[in-house]
Amino acid sequence: MIRTRSLLADGSRLRRLAPLALPSAWGAVAVAWKFGCPLARQPGLPSVVFLTVGTGLVLGIQRGLARELARVRAVAAATQRVLLRPPPDRLDGLALAAGQLSATRGASVGGDLYEAVATPHGVRIVIGDVRGHGLAALGAVVAVLGSFREAAHDEPELGGVLRRLERALERHLRERARDEHPARAGSEPRHPAAEEFVTLLLLEVRSGGRLSVLNCGHPGPYRLGRRVERLPVGDPLPPLGVLPLPAALVPYTAARLLPGETLVLHTDGAEEARDRRGRFFALDAALAGAAAEPPAALVRRVHAALLHHTGGRLADDVALLVVRNDRVRVPAQPAEPGLRRSRPAPSSHC
Repeated sequence: MIRTRSLLADGSRLRRLAPLALPSAWGAVAVAWKFGCPLARQPGLPSVVFLTVGTGLVLGIQRGLARELARVRAVAAATQRVLLRPPPDRLDGLALAAGQLSATRGASVGGDLYEAVATPHGVRIVIGDVRGHGLAALGAVVAVLGSFREAAHDEPELGGVLRRLERALERHLRERARDEHPARAGSEPRHPAAEEFVTLLLLEVRSGGRLSVLNCGHPGPYRLGRRVERLPVGDPLPPLGVLPLPAALVPYTAARLLPGETLVLHTDGAEEARDRRGRFFALDAALAGAAAEPPAALVRRVHAALLHHTGGRLADDVALLVVRNDRVRVPAQPAEPGLRRSRPAPSSHC
């Protein structure tokens, strides 16, 4: 196994050096010709030769870097599909769409996370934001999303899902602290709890559009119906990683998502985005009149408005998850007056 890995590593290094082979050979020939051929002593001719060699060297390096960049982009796209996979278009009567804008140039993933899954307990949704942005926050994103995808199906109560996410983040922070600051034998490293945390919103859509919500310091979503309004989510809990969760986790259950209404979940990068004059992006204004738009079109509309407002320079990652209730409300049908089940006539005996 070790020999195989060594051979693979050697092959990878050879592939990286392959673009330099031809220019290097040209250079060797040019040097040999310079010192071994009488014609090379003529004025002007050596300069042409070395210019040709230099041009070939630059073109070879450029071609190799272009291939390497294409491979890196392919890996980044595959990583995004696995890490922040797009939700299905429809999930148990709900229409969904999601998207992210990364503040890191060239990155397709960052410190925001979202996921939606159908479970026996209802459609469960999470959206969160790791402190900071870009590639440095990917470890916490992986820990929280991986835990949610398991716990959403296993835990009957929403509070149980949240506790699983908290434990997963704590393990990640401990392991990262152990790697960055190895502790002495017999002691456990202390993770920087105040330096990295996750705000998130955990939501469950039940039958009839009933909502259960647990909010860990995350911005509340907008509900689009007859008007654009902030959905009430109850008293916020502390972000994960800052303080331990309280012993009792009681979801907020007074909100509903009626048929035809749309819910827009977002990270704080959307409302904290500023233009050149320092003005914040008005997300509620961008959502006005968009209640009838399909979720995917609504995500594209908000992204375009954000990029226009900031001039394409985002200071933080932005994630959006749009959920529209396409379930049909069937009113109860009253029984028609006078309509009774007929009974069989009593049989007569002779």
